Amino acid sequence: MTATIPSDLKTIDAQKALAKIKKGSRVFIGTGVGEPQHLIRTLIEKTDVEDVVLYQMLSYTLSQYIKDDQFFKRFALKLFFISVPMQAAAFEGKIEYIPAYLSQIPGLFTNGLIGIDVALVQVSPPDRFGYCSLGISVDVTKAALENARVVIAQINPLMPRTFGDAFVHVEKLDHVVWHEEPLLGFAPRIKNAEVVRRIGHYVSQLVQDGATLQIGFGSLPHAILAYLGNKKDLGLHTQLITDSFIPLFKSNVINNSKKTHLIGRSVASMCMGSEKIYQYVNNNPMFYFSTSDYVSNPTVIACNERMISISSALEVDLTGQVCSDSLGFIFYSGIGDQVDFLRGSSMSKGGFSIIALPSTAKKGTISRIVPHLSLGAGVATTRGDVHYVVTEYGIATLHGKGVYQRVMELAQIAHPDFRAELINVAKQRHYIFQDQIPPSFDDLLFLEAYKSTYELRNGKVLSFRPLLPSDEFAYRNFFYSLEKETVYRRYFYQMELFTHELAQQEWSAIDYRKNITLIGVNQNVNHQEIIAVGSYSEGTNLGAEIAFVVREDFQNMGIASYLLQEMEKIAIENGYKWFGASVLENNSAMIHVFTKRYPNANVTLSEEDGYRIEMNFYGSSEE
Repeated sequence: MTATIPSDLKTIDAQKALAKIKKGSRVFIGTGVGEPQHLIRTLIEKTDVEDVVLYQMLSYTLSQYIKDDQFFKRFALKLFFISVPMQAAAFEGKIEYIPAYLSQIPGLFTNGLIGIDVALVQVSPPDRFGYCSLGISVDVTKAALENARVVIAQINPLMPRTFGDAFVHVEKLDHVVWHEEPLLGFAPRIKNAEVVRRIGHYVSQLVQDGATLQIGFGSLPHAILAYLGNKKDLGLHTQLITDSFIPLFKSNVINNSKKTHLIGRSVASMCMGSEKIYQYVNNNPMFYFSTSDYVSNPTVIACNERMISISSALEVDLTGQVCSDSLGFIFYSGIGDQVDFLRGSSMSKGGFSIIALPSTAKKGTISRIVPHLSLGAGVATTRGDVHYVVTEYGIATLHGKGVYQRVMELAQIAHPDFRAELINVAKQRHYIFQDQIPPSFDDLLFLEAYKSTYELRNGKVLSFRPLLPSDEFAYRNFFYSLEKETVYRRYFYQMELFTHELAQQEWSAIDYRKNITLIGVNQNVNHQEIIAVGSYSEGTNLGAEIAFVVREDFQNMGIASYLLQEMEKIAIENGYKWFGASVLENNSAMIHVFTKRYPNANVTLSEEDGYRIEMNFYGSSEE
């Protein structure tokens, strides 16, 4: 069937339609790859159009004209987000950047703070009821259209037809220009595939099956999606859909079955990519496209349980402040929806946010984990909003942590070349103790092989990983959770205090090869707690001294035996041949753990020190 168009609707050419734009007009242009290219080119070519203010969120077609000084004599360009093609003009001060949360931009049009005389939009052809679709550009476009005095729509048969709050009736369009042309394409730029791979590896550890995802603007967050292919039943509630999602859609990784808001639907506001993704969303009822004041509304976002926001940043300071829209005084991108989704995910039951960024910039010469934000940098996200920060060197957990812990967490995921400087500055500012042991200056990616999980008989799963300097407070809490008898059996005397100085002594010997400590971590509601610790330290004749302690409520569950097994693997990798241990005479449980794995262990009894046990790896029960 052909579309039914009201008889009083005039279909005219672009020149006649754009005659409605007068000197001094305020003109809104549709967003990104959904922008009406034909109308934009025609507008620029109309030499009689002068002193016009252009508003746009993401601008691409106009980048073809910004090198012409005559353009800026005729047009003032105001953008809510600086796209890559527009960055040079922004650096030169030719573009006015409007900082605003994406969720609040539609309200600027609705309440008249930004008046719109003419809206230039692109829509799909109308259906038999006269409804066109805004397709891949609903975002702030619909609000501008609804509040403009005059709406000029380019009907492009290649514009995908999307469902949700994306429809506009032809009666709302003052002028229609039929013009078919290919949609703009968008391909993210990946500068360092290895850095992306490592960041993706760490992010995948945080994303659990059944979570609902938001992926922020920028190449990195979307590239991370390639590392979530082993997840199950993910949902999607995000502003932007790109080609990066297609493998997860087709493999049923993203199926929206576990969402708690708009179940079964992938919620978005925009789509940018290739013809492949445009065809995928076209007439696909799985997608629900809506306006930015809905999609990015924190209260709506929070309706999704287990909501995880993944976005990027330009730099993060040692206290957790995030800059994402400027490099110093130079505006680089925009506030966008980062804060909206960080707060929405924080309000979500079981939700949290992730800031992902490479550890360095400018070919490794500049750290992006910094002592303080650059002079002039905007604080897009406050230090109170961030849960996790991820670089190619690991995961920093900030939520609920004090400045001391934040410094240690962030310093250990900074590039090794900059960690000493970060620690020194933190000491000068009294963020941390003057005697603080710094993070290792090595690349600790190899520690990933030392991570494991262990399922208890009751079905609970514990995580095991190497101890890090940032774990001092968690280790302290573990120590004080132990009963006096347990402490005595571990340290051979009634140690009553676990001071910062003692922690520094223990940490100073850890090099993760000759000396290492593994911790067992239990996820308890919204936080993790250490419930077991196993350590070995360098001994003599290719031997290592080993010791364990398990919290009382987790004893007799096989945890010490599992730790012993994992510690042996690490010790063998680092050149050790045997373990030695001293055990109190009445500690029969630990003696049993050792002799069960090493039935040929050499066990001797001393009147003063209890049992001395020496265990050859190649005589273990696993051989």
